[in-house]
Amino acid sequence: MTHGIDRREFLKLAGLGGAVLVSGCAGMYGGKDDFYFVQLSDTHWGFKGPALNPDADGTLQKAVAAVNALSFEPDFIVFTGDLTHTTDDPAERRRRLTQFREIVGGLKNKNVRFMPGEHDASLDAGQAFKEFFGPTYYSFDHKGVHFVAVDNVSDPQARIGDEQLAWLKADLAKQDKNARIVVFTHRPLFDLYPQWDWATRDGAQAIDILMPYNNVTVFYGHIHQENHHMTAHIAHHSAKSLIFALPAPGSLPKRVPVAWDPAQPYKGLGFRGVETETPLEIKEFPVVKA
Repeated sequence: MTHGIDRREFLKLAGLGGAVLVSGCAGMYGGKDDFYFVQLSDTHWGFKGPALNPDADGTLQKAVAAVNALSFEPDFIVFTGDLTHTTDDPAERRRRLTQFREIVGGLKNKNVRFMPGEHDASLDAGQAFKEFFGPTYYSFDHKGVHFVAVDNVSDPQARIGDEQLAWLKADLAKQDKNARIVVFTHRPLFDLYPQWDWATRDGAQAIDILMPYNNVTVFYGHIHQENHHMTAHIAHHSAKSLIFALPAPGSLPKRVPVAWDPAQPYKGLGFRGVETETPLEIKEFPVVKA
């Protein structure tokens, strides 16, 4: 293994607890270039709501400390959107982005990638996000895996858009049909529960572009909980939030955040580590030790 960490040690990971999902559905192959990355999502910096999270000003710092305490060194860290909580004030939006950037600057691992969520980008087409973090969609390669970040939030209508879809098709055209491909996005690409804005209007077009490739996995955020879904051979895995949890799709008449439980603080919040060895393993971590 690249980091000298075997599978059993990966499953321990400093004794932080959490569930393990073993998923072979993406068809990721084991080999000398297996590696780990960490996904965090939906930090909503700037959110205020004691009934939902009385530690809204401290939870992100605790997550940074928890990532820094992992017993393995991830190759990189990715934040999949809603870095900040929405605001109509452009100056306040930038202030929150500044504070967020300063806090995550405390991560020991400096290979950190960012994507916007609708709270960051839908009111200004991603302009402030770009000023702080660069393009809202992009791709990169790492140790034999092709990563693609898809922006389905800068358009307030929750569309990827024809221009970006054409870019996605051209980007993937350079890849072999058996290439290992990982997609990061904020909203689900499939129709998880459109009534709650848990969908992408033209997500089916993105999935059609991805479908010819045999080894694709999608990691996303937005719904503030774990959800695991298949579209044919493509696996989709949503991440927990770092601010408050949301109910299961359609389980309530309205999308109402889960109230803070003083008896189980930070319940439902967390982040994940992903190992690319086959079968792919997703390890869920709490913000703080239980």
